[in-house]
Amino acid sequence: MQFFQTLWQLCLKEFRSLLGDRVMVLLIVVMFGFVPFVIHEGVKAEVDNATVGVIDDDRSALSYRLRAALLPPYFKSVEEVERHDANAQMERGEFIFLLDIPPHFEKDLIAGKNPKIQASVDATSMTIAAGGASYIEQIFRQEIADFFHINQNNMPYEVVMRKWYNPNGDSSWYSTVMQIVNNLVMLSVILVGAAVIREREHGTLEHLLVMPIDARQIALAKIIANGVVLLIAAVLSMYFVVHLSIGIPINGSLALFAAAATVYLFATTALGILAATFAPTMPQLGLLVIPFLIVIQLTSGAMTPVESMPDIVQKIIVINPAKHFVAITQDIIFRGSGFAVIGHKVLIIAVMGLFFLNVALFRFRKMLEQQG
Repeated sequence: MQFFQTLWQLCLKEFRSLLGDRVMVLLIVVMFGFVPFVIHEGVKAEVDNATVGVIDDDRSALSYRLRAALLPPYFKSVEEVERHDANAQMERGEFIFLLDIPPHFEKDLIAGKNPKIQASVDATSMTIAAGGASYIEQIFRQEIADFFHINQNNMPYEVVMRKWYNPNGDSSWYSTVMQIVNNLVMLSVILVGAAVIREREHGTLEHLLVMPIDARQIALAKIIANGVVLLIAAVLSMYFVVHLSIGIPINGSLALFAAAATVYLFATTALGILAATFAPTMPQLGLLVIPFLIVIQLTSGAMTPVESMPDIVQKIIVINPAKHFVAITQDIIFRGSGFAVIGHKVLIIAVMGLFFLNVALFRFRKMLEQQG
């Protein structure tokens, strides 16, 4: 009981220390309250408000119909461009797509001459360029078929596509939820590492060393206090920001997500303790965790599917707890899965957390001995 009473008092000290650090509190509020809105509005894989210019040398009923078919929200209103200004406007980035409709385009189609529309694409906007070119091609094919009353559906079968969990294919749903996951691993490592270094820089670590407190209690207090704060921030952000404000549905149990996040934070905060034992100052901690976090996030499956990675990478990243938590989040939030589906993944993260904690405690004791 004395162990847990001391641990409780240390946790209260960590809560006061964290909540008294205005910069850290502001960072948590921004990352969980403001950044999801930015990701939702600014990071999209599908075509959205793409700029289109057109050089129309035909000016026929068909060319005007094709121009009018490019509608919001995929495309902005088509702007007519003079030929002598077209290249300069593309170089200035005023248009992503520039369409050149040749003279007598409608007449040549009627005559069966198979004329061409040239589409110049600014591929520096890579995602929009690839998707937008395909959109324009499909729209123009359909409009030309309707204009000449050509039936494109003479196949003996019909393809019907149904999208589950995200029927409109809105990529911002996925990227916004994954941002919460990325924020958890980033802030858990930084906050816990900063808590250890703050003790060292302020000289309060020596005060703890003269008390009847062991390394486990000091480390666990930092893990519990910072983990609880981040857990509350993540759950509140998922419900109030992601679900209520942005409108992304939560198909599964938010309580189950919180339980899985608790186990995940246990593993990542232990990594924060471990990182702090290698970095004596905050600048060094920042330089240490930046490449570490980049590797974790790139191999977690949040940005690219794990299945698309090389086989050797897929075998290595089984030790990445973020990979398993990304899969858990997708299962709960999007698919509405229960514990039967995610249970083994939670167990894997828990085993990793115990391993990380033991290594971190070993390094932490060594650091305290040197500090003493």
